[in-house]
Amino acid sequence: MKIEQIALSGRDGRGYTAEYMHERTGKQLILFRNAGTVSGRHYHKGLSPTKAPEILVLLHGTMRVNWKLVDTSDLKTAVVEGPAKLEVPILVWHELIAETDCVLLEMNSIAEHSADTFYLE
Repeated sequence: MKIEQIALSGRDGRGYTAEYMHERTGKQLILFRNAGTVSGRHYHKGLSPTKAPEILVLLHGTMRVNWKLVDTSDLKTAVVEGPAKLEVPILVWHELIAETDCVLLEMNSIAEHSADTFYLE
């Protein structure tokens, strides 16, 4: 798991601005998650190029991120505050728990996600 804070470019009475360079084009998902909800609880094998790694940008909010390699029990946890970029490597089980209402960009389409999502037994 790679987590990279996104630097703020400016802030004023309206809010804040961050500049971000992303490397993927095409259909992408905008996720709105309510506080207390859980997403993920799965892993990817890299069958879809956009899942090797999976890239999520937490635009706003705070999430608890739990992850581990699929063949281990060594669970790691981080609390991530947006804006931040998360890269989830293949074969890393992960779950995202919204501690506040959150908005994310997921750098893939629904079809790409569905084609490369697996659950632990």
